[in-house]
Amino acid sequence: MSTRQLRLGTMLHGAAGNMSAWRHPGALADASINLDYAKYIARKAEAGKLDFLFVADGLFINEKSIPHFLNRFEPLTLLSALAGVTQHIGLVGTVSTSYSEPFTVARQFASLDHLSGGRAGWNVVTSPLEGSAKNFSRAQHPDHALRYRIADEYLTVVKGLWDSWEGDAFVRDKISGQFYDPQKLHTLNHHGDFFQVQGPLNIGRTPQARPIIFQAGASEDGRKLAARHADAIFTHHATREEAQAFYRDVKQQLRQHGREPNDLHIFQGVGVIVGDDIADAERQYQATAALVSIEDALNYLGRFFDHHDFSQYALDAPFPDLGEVGQNSFRSTTDEIKRKAREQGHTLRQAALEAATPQPLFFGSPEQVADGLQAWFESEATDGFIIQGGTPDAFERFVDRVIPLLQARGLTRRDYPGTTLRASLGLKTPVNQFTQP
Repeated sequence: MSTRQLRLGTMLHGAAGNMSAWRHPGALADASINLDYAKYIARKAEAGKLDFLFVADGLFINEKSIPHFLNRFEPLTLLSALAGVTQHIGLVGTVSTSYSEPFTVARQFASLDHLSGGRAGWNVVTSPLEGSAKNFSRAQHPDHALRYRIADEYLTVVKGLWDSWEGDAFVRDKISGQFYDPQKLHTLNHHGDFFQVQGPLNIGRTPQARPIIFQAGASEDGRKLAARHADAIFTHHATREEAQAFYRDVKQQLRQHGREPNDLHIFQGVGVIVGDDIADAERQYQATAALVSIEDALNYLGRFFDHHDFSQYALDAPFPDLGEVGQNSFRSTTDEIKRKAREQGHTLRQAALEAATPQPLFFGSPEQVADGLQAWFESEATDGFIIQGGTPDAFERFVDRVIPLLQARGLTRRDYPGTTLRASLGLKTPVNQFTQP
């Protein structure tokens, strides 16, 4: 029996598999905007006792964007709807610190936490796509380093606003007429480089004291931000060795902020395909991969490089030298694509098709998938996984056939330990900063 518990989430990402998975015979073509489908996945994940649902988001599209990005729910709206049809599973949504206001976001996630009984989580992103500025009346997109400076102050403000009220501030005494205890109300009065926010927040302290903070990204700036502020990181690494190095680095950085290794969970985003055996899983993978045209793959690759036009290059020539292209976008991802293409001698065609439909790391029979997850977890490459189906029905197969194996091995729980996401993740309750001695 393992002494650590493997943490699991899943991503609501339309028709799972790849950009063309909506064409799969077993897929719902409108999965990205189908509430009944989202409810079904939420209930399936809760039946498997997963920790949370995760909704990614972006703020810029064009005619080359993948179908899921062209027409999808806004995260907080969707998660609010799912709060009413679930009881235990966490509800994590993405909102950008570059194109929103701290007071509004603090209020929105506090509201979701109250609506769900303490199950809200905020995935903090700084928005990698330069085109986002065009949708928010901005002259230009902030550069990578500046975005993270803004995010650092932004999180300081939001956490301060979440501490506006102590947990028992609202006494609501009908006899005396006292609605709240004024000694338990705290005004932030923040004046910083990017934000001036007075406060207090107009909603009380939430059921889990404050929503869980996720940080998405693996760049050095992202790691530093997470080590200071986050409860969890959503990242992705192609090999266990890379994941282990990342894990060690982030856990060590926590100590610089007076935090312990267990104060932050690292989640690897991974694809899975579950078959009767390896050959069955391979057939499923090939059927989904075959749905992607090279034109779609080039467009998909271009998105990571701020919608760079890859059609200008020869398909079967070596991957082009792009210089600094991508450095102000998905930096850790674009660095990895360029590095892998260079080291493995990939042509543009090979790199694009692999980016569009990477073969999942965890692949094969239920036992093989469970073995792979266990090996990464027990070798401290991760604290958990955010599962993305490698085919449209892969997640259901994962819950039905892999979760029971993980439970039998003592790696995952058979029931929820409480009613909040904080309880599910085993994270400490934060102390209100205004009441600390």
